[in-house]
Amino acid sequence: MINTDLLKTSIEFAKNIRTTGAFRQSSKKVENEITKYVDPNRKQVIVEFGTGHGNITQRILDRLHPESQLYSFEVNPEFVAHVREMIDDDRLTIVNAGAETIAEHVDGAVDSVISSLPLTLFSKEDTERLLRLVYDQLVPGGHMSQLLYSSIHKKKFVKAFDHLYIKRFINVPMEYIHHGSKN
Repeated sequence: MINTDLLKTSIEFAKNIRTTGAFRQSSKKVENEITKYVDPNRKQVIVEFGTGHGNITQRILDRLHPESQLYSFEVNPEFVAHVREMIDDDRLTIVNAGAETIAEHVDGAVDSVISSLPLTLFSKEDTERLLRLVYDQLVPGGHMSQLLYSSIHKKKFVKAFDHLYIKRFINVPMEYIHHGSKN
């Protein structure tokens, strides 16, 4: 039996590698790690960059406090339509726009940002600008968790955040979750 979501992700990757950034959905271990700062016991504002087919989105919602809010940013209109069809949750606001528009769509501070954006394909300046933007939007004690397939961005995260922890997953390809936090 063919996994249609996997096939759709693979097709979208082939069509536009710069915006999709993945050729398969993340594993349950990665989903659990990247959502570790979503606190089910308190109201939070969470932002997701790179909704994709919504597997991480759904994991966030599964952990999210009933009074919390999730803003999920996705530039691919086909992925936006798919997730709107698959997930019906009043806590979710899907934004068909890029991560750089966070301040236009989210009023106030953010507790956590969860991202699977393909930063390796971004320019150095765009990556640094986005990390600064996220840092400025986070509450004190807030976190950004970023899925990457390489650890080459470590210096940018060290520069942007007060603390950094990287969790590595041995998969094909290797997966690294960069957890940056703000004091």
